Amino acid sequence: MIPVDADQLIQNLGRPGASLAALYVITGDDPLLTIEAADALRVVVKSAGYLERSSFVMDARSDWSTLGMATQSGSLFGDKQLLEISIPTGKPGKQGAEALIALAGRCKGVTDPEALTIVSLPRLDRAARESKWAVTLLGAGTTLDLPSIERGQLPDWIARRLARQSQQADPATLQWLADKVEGNLLAAHQEIMKLGLLFEPGLLVASDVEQAVMNVARYDVFGLRDAMLAGDVPRMLRIMAGLKAEGEALVLVLWAIGEEIRTLARVVQGTASGQDMSTMLRSLRIFGQHERLARQAIVRVPARGWALAVQHAHDVDRLIKGLNVSGKLQDPWEEMSRLAMRVAVTSAR
Repeated sequence: MIPVDADQLIQNLGRPGASLAALYVITGDDPLLTIEAADALRVVVKSAGYLERSSFVMDARSDWSTLGMATQSGSLFGDKQLLEISIPTGKPGKQGAEALIALAGRCKGVTDPEALTIVSLPRLDRAARESKWAVTLLGAGTTLDLPSIERGQLPDWIARRLARQSQQADPATLQWLADKVEGNLLAAHQEIMKLGLLFEPGLLVASDVEQAVMNVARYDVFGLRDAMLAGDVPRMLRIMAGLKAEGEALVLVLWAIGEEIRTLARVVQGTASGQDMSTMLRSLRIFGQHERLARQAIVRVPARGWALAVQHAHDVDRLIKGLNVSGKLQDPWEEMSRLAMRVAVTSAR
């Protein structure tokens, strides 16, 4: 494995004459950072002539033979190919493991290839990292292992993000913002973008920042998550409609809902095998009000329902990408509401 700093790597790759590896693996805890890293890498790759793009969202139930066909077939128009593989669960299954090992074998040591691959993974636990497929994959490519932004680092992270839009804030305001978003990078990102729209470049006034954050009534994905966990269906559907009306990116809505479902599915599976729920929730950074609501949902939804909800989230992801999914509505917003209802409504056991 060759772990590198993502920002530095992308900056270096953008320089004239820079060589591209055949395989890049992006892994990290925070979806915002992994999405941004993949976007930035995609821009660099496209500028290098990789114009034909194929994208796959895979898991243990996927047909991995389609991936093999995509990697072995040439471009119809003679363009260089970009292959993107996202494995949201971090568990490719037996067929997927074999496909990834084969992919790693083709990519290892190759530079400036005709077909370049980007694999996106959540941060793998120790057991997964030591599996043959992960060792082989990480050893064959350049790995962008994105570090988590800890709570104490968040004010500096917010300051750097503000600087990108030529804005600054004093340390007390930065700390206030960090406390207000409760360590959540996506929430911080949304507030920073809003400040960029509301105020001119330069030093932000603390009172203006507080008013913008506190007094602007808006729907948000975290309110949606909480309403779903609480089983507050009217509020959940109201927020969902508001997000749609405001033009919120559906992929971010799916992240908030889908990641919560996957996390609680792991908790339910772990407790079924004898692990302590409180310990698991703490390790997953679920505290306070969030923990209280999560426990309500775990009690309300039958154990078998969590695996079905995880699969449903994968189906919604495919719909967002424009793919047809048998038995699902074509409108991904409507199907997203059905997904949230799985958790919000008490099911028969």
